[in-house]
Amino acid sequence: MERALTWDDYTPAQKKWHRRFEFVPASLVWATLLGAIILSFVNPIWAVYFIIAFDLYWFFRVLYFVIFLTVSWRRHRGALEIDWDAELRKTAGWEKIRHLVFLPTYKEDIEILRATFRSLITAKVDPKRMIVVLAGEERAGREAFLARAEAIRAEFGEKFLKMIVTVHPSDTVGDIAGKGSNLHYAGPFAQKAVDELGIPYEDVIVSTFDIDTIAHKQYFAHLAKTYLETPDRLRASYQPVVLYSNNIWDAPAIVRIAAFGTTFWLLSELVRPDRLFTFSSHSMPFKALVDVGFWQRDIVSEDSRIFLQCFLRYDGEYRVVPLYVPVSMDAVMAPKWIGSLVNLYKQQRRWAWGAEHFPYLAINFKAKAKSISFGKRFAKLFVLTEGMYTWATAPLLIFLLGQLPFTIARLSGRPEVVFQNAPITLSWIMTCAMLGVFASAVLSLPLLPSRPQHKRRYLHVVMLLQWMLLPFTFILFGSIPAIDAQTRLFLGRRLGFWVTPKTVLEKKEA
Repeated sequence: MERALTWDDYTPAQKKWHRRFEFVPASLVWATLLGAIILSFVNPIWAVYFIIAFDLYWFFRVLYFVIFLTVSWRRHRGALEIDWDAELRKTAGWEKIRHLVFLPTYKEDIEILRATFRSLITAKVDPKRMIVVLAGEERAGREAFLARAEAIRAEFGEKFLKMIVTVHPSDTVGDIAGKGSNLHYAGPFAQKAVDELGIPYEDVIVSTFDIDTIAHKQYFAHLAKTYLETPDRLRASYQPVVLYSNNIWDAPAIVRIAAFGTTFWLLSELVRPDRLFTFSSHSMPFKALVDVGFWQRDIVSEDSRIFLQCFLRYDGEYRVVPLYVPVSMDAVMAPKWIGSLVNLYKQQRRWAWGAEHFPYLAINFKAKAKSISFGKRFAKLFVLTEGMYTWATAPLLIFLLGQLPFTIARLSGRPEVVFQNAPITLSWIMTCAMLGVFASAVLSLPLLPSRPQHKRRYLHVVMLLQWMLLPFTFILFGSIPAIDAQTRLFLGRRLGFWVTPKTVLEKKEA
């Protein structure tokens, strides 16, 4: 078993193929969108058939989304009722487990750091079982970061088994500015600390959190319990429910819809772990992290890439195990609502840059053809490609381009029966598909944190009515940033890591 190939390992031929594979995601998207437009003019009947077929596909996709979302939501609510600390203490080997928590930070206010550290020391796990790495960036101002770090160390440092502070240099050759390179730099410092403490790597669970992550009090107990009971536990990452709810009552309606949309997508995926990649804040065995050489330092989407590094390192024998106890983070915000929408767009585009995994997987799967089965390679590429493709195309095809062939037919006076009956058929399909919107609206309410006293009661009604903005949100903050990211990849215009601005608000338990 060898580590996955990176750009520095490629042969000249592989570098050429990597560039060719970068064309694939955007090519599929633009071929579909331009094809739908051209076909609407050249042969509107065939365009109608295509739209009906796509809407039927989307209907069945929404149907299983609702089913899986409901199952996952019930498991999530059930997990919150369990005393995981008590359950953990019944499990053999629980006293050996140590938690290593990485907290990469950029320019976040000390109050955001303080809230995150407070959630760690109040967890249902003795903080003396935790090693915490606060990883700062020199490009954000070394002295300013170190001042914040020392203040945090003075307040919380003695409560942990060990607290490590690192400063990622700004001029390291081969690094791109971003979370992955910061974590790559911090990793060996944590390894040295684990070695000095004499802790076996198998007994250390790594949790990589965004700096605004507030872990549920039972998260680490639930994680340790799951880790100890998972067969072949060193060959799995652990993905919690992710809630963007720390500041949800203050966020604009469109931002709230996008935040819940991300949570619901992840919830629906948790019940199908064969489709899961790690996303945002998650956990994994320290031994696996060391085996792959820590995070890559030249990519943007480090949260999902670290899973793929492990999947390739262990020849396909690596998976994601769902956790139903949540962690919570901030929804994107800015002082003015227009700034919040700009930040939301940039966040979605950065997530959509996960298309960079396609050429990486294509090259490595070719190199690993003899050690990873065709079925596993095909499944991973299909899940990645289908997700990128529908993210970019579905909202436009459903809400905009789906009407184009009918408009062309009416303007040209075409009498075919299909143009008379198809709108009724499509209306019925989309009405049924609205079941997904209804389910999302209903299930979003119990996921809300307690309403702040200064917020009026009628906002609960607003939280339901806001889902009427879903088509608008899907297009402007779904399709367009996804097309933007994939087109940039096609053109070779690299997308740097954009740090989501964090707001200073009172943090609550997830």
